[in-house]
Amino acid sequence: MMKTKTIARLATLILALIVPLQVQAMPYATPETWGGDLMSRPRLTGDWGGLRDAMAKNGVVLDLDTYWVPQTITSGGKDQESGSWGNGIATLNVDTQKAGLWPGGFLKVQTVSSFGDSIATDTGAMVPANISWMLPTLDEETGLQEFTYTQFLSQHLGVSLGKINSIAPTNVLHGDYTKGFLNAGLNLPLALAMVPLSAYGGTVLFLPNHDVTLAGMVLDASGTIDNDKLGDAFKDGVMALGSADLKVRPFELPGHQNLTFAWSNKTRISLVQDPSNIGRLLLQERFPRLGNPGSPLYHILERRAPELLVPAEPLNTEKETWAGVYSFEQFLWQPAGDPHRGIGVFFSAGVSDGKANPIKYSFSLGLVGKGVVPGRPMDDFGIGWARTEFSDDFVPFLRDRFNLGLDHEDAIEVYYNVSVTPWLNVSPNFQFISPALDKTLDSSGNFKNLDDIYMAGVRIGVRF
Repeated sequence: MMKTKTIARLATLILALIVPLQVQAMPYATPETWGGDLMSRPRLTGDWGGLRDAMAKNGVVLDLDTYWVPQTITSGGKDQESGSWGNGIATLNVDTQKAGLWPGGFLKVQTVSSFGDSIATDTGAMVPANISWMLPTLDEETGLQEFTYTQFLSQHLGVSLGKINSIAPTNVLHGDYTKGFLNAGLNLPLALAMVPLSAYGGTVLFLPNHDVTLAGMVLDASGTIDNDKLGDAFKDGVMALGSADLKVRPFELPGHQNLTFAWSNKTRISLVQDPSNIGRLLLQERFPRLGNPGSPLYHILERRAPELLVPAEPLNTEKETWAGVYSFEQFLWQPAGDPHRGIGVFFSAGVSDGKANPIKYSFSLGLVGKGVVPGRPMDDFGIGWARTEFSDDFVPFLRDRFNLGLDHEDAIEVYYNVSVTPWLNVSPNFQFISPALDKTLDSSGNFKNLDDIYMAGVRIGVRF
């Protein structure tokens, strides 16, 4: 039996290595010039007296971007608070061929810093309503999000090594929190909750033809944005991901279909526990793409059932975890001759084992318009819905004892991204969230109903 299980695990890992995710460092498109007048230049600071243009021609591009997001809870939630959170992102791209070195090489380095005050703990939602709250952590910090070197060995095969940003946007219609949706459920397939946001690892990319992209990725299962120590990588297991992406053109309209599978051999705390172990589960286990969802549940234990904070049994563990996601994007209409504009839809559905992963199923669906508003060719808008369904094994005793709900969480989000200039974007945003938790604690430690959440905000993005 042990031999059979080992062979099955190895087969799964090999499958993940040959079937993919996009290699993050790719050829970086640059304009003819970074200069121009204030309203038309690509970046606020222009061409730096010609230096920026010269660097780009030699394969070196440095971007400095800031995104500031004031938000307020207008109704419902745990507390009706306001806050403003921001990220500063510095990105260096180097094309080795343009730099006069060798063809097919691409280096990418990206850091992310955070500043301000978030309202993550005030919403009462289990899924972060703003994905940037987690970048690089839930606190104000700076971290190395990506440091990768990619080498294309031919037009069909490429490899990448380094610290990989696993949430870098690769889609056309959704998944870019700097311009589109903010809610984590609309940016990420949350069935992949155990996949680290950033970790050391490697990727293999295979393009058998123009329409098919196959890739495999192996990551340090415990990687984080704020941990740069290479010596810590792979100490407690791997996270292997495989993905197959197919381009389609129904009625000559572009789209793509994607299938992604994730598997990890890291030993994790099981969701199936003696009630006395619930506190340790919520404190010790982390679910990277959910931030820290155990914190509000732990506070309930502290105030309402402190006797459960003294473990009486050894922790149950799971030796592996898996998840799979199917997704697609499809344009429904495009103006003739302009592949960058149009109206399209996206959809994703994910499932996990639900034994170590608190998310059993995740879904998202939305409609996005790009450059279709008359007189506003650079503006975007979107409306989306996401549902996150929790595993039946996720703190069932706590849910039943206090009637907390915790079955599923729904989010609806609407945004309009105004391109004021090529370097300045202003995006009003509204969210309605039906939280998974039915109850929360008030300031006195007593239960109160957790009502539906209404949030309003605006994202201001400046590219320097």
